[in-house]
Amino acid sequence: MKSVDAGRRSALRALASGAIGVATSSTIAPWVESLSALSRQQAHAHAAESAIAAQDWTPRVLSARQNEMVITLSELIIPETTTPGAKATLVNRFIDTVLDSAPAKDRDSFLAGLTWMDARSKTLFGKDLLAASGAEQTALLTRLSRDLPAQDAADSQGVEFFKALKAMTINGYYTTEVGLMKELGDDGVLAQAEFKGCDHPEHQ
Repeated sequence: MKSVDAGRRSALRALASGAIGVATSSTIAPWVESLSALSRQQAHAHAAESAIAAQDWTPRVLSARQNEMVITLSELIIPETTTPGAKATLVNRFIDTVLDSAPAKDRDSFLAGLTWMDARSKTLFGKDLLAASGAEQTALLTRLSRDLPAQDAADSQGVEFFKALKAMTINGYYTTEVGLMKELGDDGVLAQAEFKGCDHPEHQ
């Protein structure tokens, strides 16, 4: 486990420093660009919010079920290892905050993506996303991460949703104390970095 974590930490530090990243498609949807940019703008406020984790919190945009879906999906993108993952660092709260301040059309596109995830999971596995096994959930995200010309046309909406979710998850996580200080070993310099991807092979 230590060697895996060390490899991930090294890759993430390179990413945070701008050395590597996920190429941006020339056909990326405007709403994905919009939410990604907004999440970068709001990322630094998330650290302060995370410090009051015990405070009662209710989503402003997400329904209870949508919030559980975001928790599940973001944890698949940045899972807990020897350091906390997206769930423990309250990335779902960050995403809800971004959606609350986003233009209505962009917010609606993201929520439509969650609905699509449930429908696609039912088609592929006979059950909605939260009822699917961890392996099935990962398999679905793996399909969506392969942004290739030969991508199954049925997955096109999910591919755009995954891009937005991934950007928001990374921006939320790597500006928290856990993400910066424990995962990246940052001394404060990386707090200003722009994050555009993660190192998990299944999400590249």
